[in-house]
Amino acid sequence: MSEPSPADPMDHVRAVVRRSGTSFFWGMRVLEPARRDAMFAVYAFCREVDDIADEPGDPADKLVRLGQWRGEIERLYGGQPRHPVARALAGPVERFGLAKADFRAIVDGMEMDAAPAVRIRDMAELDLYVDRVACAVGRLSNRIFGLEATAGDPVAFAIGQALQVTNILRDIAEDAERDRLYLPLDVLAAHGIHDVRDLDAVLRHPQLPLVCALLAEIAGRRFQEGETLLARLDRKTMRPARMMMEVYRRTYGALLRRGWSDVGRPVTLSKAEKLWVAFRYGVLGL
Repeated sequence: MSEPSPADPMDHVRAVVRRSGTSFFWGMRVLEPARRDAMFAVYAFCREVDDIADEPGDPADKLVRLGQWRGEIERLYGGQPRHPVARALAGPVERFGLAKADFRAIVDGMEMDAAPAVRIRDMAELDLYVDRVACAVGRLSNRIFGLEATAGDPVAFAIGQALQVTNILRDIAEDAERDRLYLPLDVLAAHGIHDVRDLDAVLRHPQLPLVCALLAEIAGRRFQEGETLLARLDRKTMRPARMMMEVYRRTYGALLRRGWSDVGRPVTLSKAEKLWVAFRYGVLGL
């Protein structure tokens, strides 16, 4: 986990964000400097641990590296961070009261992804996975935006579930190539899909569209809940969250239009559409 130690760790996290090419860069840019830099640092942390889970390599080595990040989180909250990303997080942790439990939850989620094969037992485990990889990020973001847990956590839950379930539905075929299946086994079994060793066969199963439709319904409800909750909050404060939700809602709509009979057919938003969403919701704040 050895990394150079630049004099200003924010230079490092800004570079991580710029290299990522994320369309959410513009949504974060409109925040006041302290909140913007805090979001950049959280994004860089997520990028670091997600890359460990997703890159090719020995699963045991991945767990070791994620374990090192657990140690770095402890050093961060003990006032002795070493990694430039953790050093960049030190100020935001103190300024915005970011919870250690949320950083640890994100690493827990990456450990699930780092397994040689991923199978989700039931809806409860799916909820746990989504909480770790998506809702925890939302909770950290909402603290940075200035929301207390009472107002912010329901938003993080609704938007986190909407976005991550959309991700799962969009990436079914791509995940299968990595021996990952995030559709809950109990839901698959209820639709007659019992053998999940051969994921190509699962993708061809005639009942798979019903499973996808069920999860899509859940995502749709969460988008509606997120919109209702955001409507009660200051639009300027929640501008980055609105922008992110709109990008994923458009992806969700494209998935519904494509349907579930060919989950291997990619669904993507054009760069122009993403830039328009970033401009409309991140810059104009509509």
